[in-house]
Amino acid sequence: MLKLTVSQDGSGDFASISEAVLAVPYELEAEICIGPGIYREKLVCEKRALTLRGAGADATTLIFGDGGKLPHPDGRPTHTFRSYTAFFSGGSITVEDLTIANDAGPGSAVGQAIAAYVDAEKAVFRRVRLLGNQDTLFCAPLPEAEREKDGFLGPRKFAPRRPSAQYYQSCEIAGDIDFIFGGADALFEQCILRTVDNHLSHSYITAPSGSANGLGFVFWDCDFVSDCPAGTVYLGRPWRPTGKTAVLDCRLGAHIAPEGFSGWNDRTDTCLARFAEAGSSGPGARQRPDWVAAPSAADAAALLARARKLCRP
Repeated sequence: MLKLTVSQDGSGDFASISEAVLAVPYELEAEICIGPGIYREKLVCEKRALTLRGAGADATTLIFGDGGKLPHPDGRPTHTFRSYTAFFSGGSITVEDLTIANDAGPGSAVGQAIAAYVDAEKAVFRRVRLLGNQDTLFCAPLPEAEREKDGFLGPRKFAPRRPSAQYYQSCEIAGDIDFIFGGADALFEQCILRTVDNHLSHSYITAPSGSANGLGFVFWDCDFVSDCPAGTVYLGRPWRPTGKTAVLDCRLGAHIAPEGFSGWNDRTDTCLARFAEAGSSGPGARQRPDWVAAPSAADAAALLARARKLCRP
């Protein structure tokens, strides 16, 4: 395995994360250890098998500030999928012990602002903080078709859609609108999902867009926290009609809306989505509408087992 180091004090092989990633031949498995510091970079990472390991989420930060409404060098707005701080594609990516943030600002001012665009075939994030506002974490792939011109403008717009299995363990993910979204099969274990209070009337944690026969997003043993007013935050809404989100054995703050989940704006095909919740506790846990599934303990355990088999490394 190729091992490289990044350090801002001159003691490493490289001074920037981007330089280290570019130095890795695609065919090699590599590990890049990143020293403490704030690395203001827009990272593109497309390798066969790569591990990025920081010195801790409090010590190592990768940060940038692009937003969907902000101007791009080509003269057009940046749009959602060019706003990322880090773009991960290729074969497998493992990211541990660092923070990835987009500090462009609230969506009302700058539009969507992705911290991590994760498009690798297999992705593992452990003890990582993903910080932003609107659209913090994009779990690729994109849907097949965009709903508006230039809606998918970015690195994978014309590429064939391919499955992506993603695993997030002991991570903190923060944002306000649809801040975990996309079509991946993804398992979130023992994570903190923090809704940022930007004084919106309502906020949404997930916006899944996967296929009807996919896994979607599964949250197990997680904490949903926020300073938002009580009852103003939804666990999810379907970005595409067949999106899925399941919340299992999680602790929910008072910010969670009584309905738990929501439709997508004025669309009438929410019945095609699959939302599920079981074993919730805390002030945000309550009886949901009939269209939110309440799986039995056995069915919830089977769903979790499927998610672990598919997504865990």
